[in-house]
Amino acid sequence: MTATLPHPTQGTGRVVWFTGLSGAGKSTLATALYQELQARGEAVELLDGDAVRENLSKGLGFSKADRDTNIRRIGFVAGLLAKHGVTVLVSAISPYRDTRNEVLATLPAALEVFVDAPLEVVTERDVKGLYLKALAGEIPHFTGVSDPYEAPLTPDLHLRTDQISVQEGVQQLLERLGLGEA
Repeated sequence: MTATLPHPTQGTGRVVWFTGLSGAGKSTLATALYQELQARGEAVELLDGDAVRENLSKGLGFSKADRDTNIRRIGFVAGLLAKHGVTVLVSAISPYRDTRNEVLATLPAALEVFVDAPLEVVTERDVKGLYLKALAGEIPHFTGVSDPYEAPLTPDLHLRTDQISVQEGVQQLLERLGLGEA
């Protein structure tokens, strides 16, 4: 899994799947990479888990079955876009390893990026106070507290956002994608 991904102009696109706890920095990194790729003239699209849940998966709850359905829907859309030469950046918690692996296996040139920060750090970053409410038992089925988050066993890239800057993360992503420096 250490080879760089093919450039989208060589055929189909690619999918960069950011997974991690809420507040780990998935959307921040995906947005920064999106802006960099767009500035380079790449065909790129960002599928943010919150936006997809609101627009494509509205009505789904937070049971395992509903979360799995949401991830499969995101994967389906990502695959359609990638099939047409687009680099697709997916930012979604995607808490269950088996479902994440199942979806990633169907995608062209998929890169799994584990965006990792300890619970203490994501709790500090949480401006809405959801982690504190979940830790107090006020929010049931909260990923990483009262519902599981199954970290990737062998991600293509592991970014510890409590130890690197956003720019350092983007640089590592560009290198992994075979696109050089920012």
